[in-house]
Amino acid sequence: EVQLQASGGGLVQPGGSLRLSCAASGSTFDDYVIGWFRQAPGKEREGVSCISSSGNKKYYADSVKGRFTISRDNAKNTVYLQMNSLKPEDAAVYHCATCAVLAGVIVRDSFGSWGQGTQVTVSS
Repeated sequence: EVQLQASGGGLVQPGGSLRLSCAASGSTFDDYVIGWFRQAPGKEREGVSCISSSGNKKYYADSVKGRFTISRDNAKNTVYLQMNSLKPEDAAVYHCATCAVLAGVIVRDSFGSWGQGTQVTVSS
């Protein structure tokens, strides 16, 4: 089983950019489909993006299409989420996890605790 740890969050102004990293350990990283999820206070958790094990297929929630880019470096056991043109509604705790896409919706494909996540705050 792969263990995943998100990092790279912070405070950014609207319109700014951040890059999140998801570091993996414990298993063969390039066997896994990895994605990003976020949850803002009082809101349901949302699947943001998901990338295939080879990196050639990428999926995005409608809310982030054209602004966020997911990528992976299997040599470094890391998945990235480049977030541009950030909006206040992007503020949330972001987690990474194994994922799947069902009927166009990005869902988690594993069980257990979400772990610590990384906080993204978008505010002027």
